[in-house]
Amino acid sequence: MHDFFRKIAARVSTLAGTAATFLLAVTIIVVWAFTGPLFHFSDTWQLVINTGTTIITFLMVFLIQNTQNRDGKAVQIKLDELIRATKGARNSYVGLEDLSDDDLHELDQQFKELAHNQASVRAISKLHEKITQEHKRRHDESAFHFLGHHAVESETKPDIKL
Repeated sequence: MHDFFRKIAARVSTLAGTAATFLLAVTIIVVWAFTGPLFHFSDTWQLVINTGTTIITFLMVFLIQNTQNRDGKAVQIKLDELIRATKGARNSYVGLEDLSDDDLHELDQQFKELAHNQASVRAISKLHEKITQEHKRRHDESAFHFLGHHAVESETKPDIKL
């Protein structure tokens, strides 16, 4: 049952986010609006759109929440794995999502204080410099290969036989 619901929720959530679904909804609203004079804008005419949209909204809340819960959990697991795999990262931060709101607020305040600490500011600045240098290196490297220099580069390398 859980797997069936997961598959349905994921599929409906994906379909609900498409342009075709949006256009279908707009078309339904336009057709409903144009039929107003035909039904003399009766209470029944209004009830049709109200009931339809209420039912769809009610069901979509559960489907979208299920999909968001799964996506959030998957992202959290990936972040936890990155923390575990990163040298120097604080493994104690794995599972922070299970802390109380008060504990999360306190931790947030501690990070804000750290950010204003001069040593932290210097460390963050150095990190930004490294990121910028690495970005530039990768950009230069990809431009070098993009311009066809990789072929020239491979031709100029000596052929070493083992």
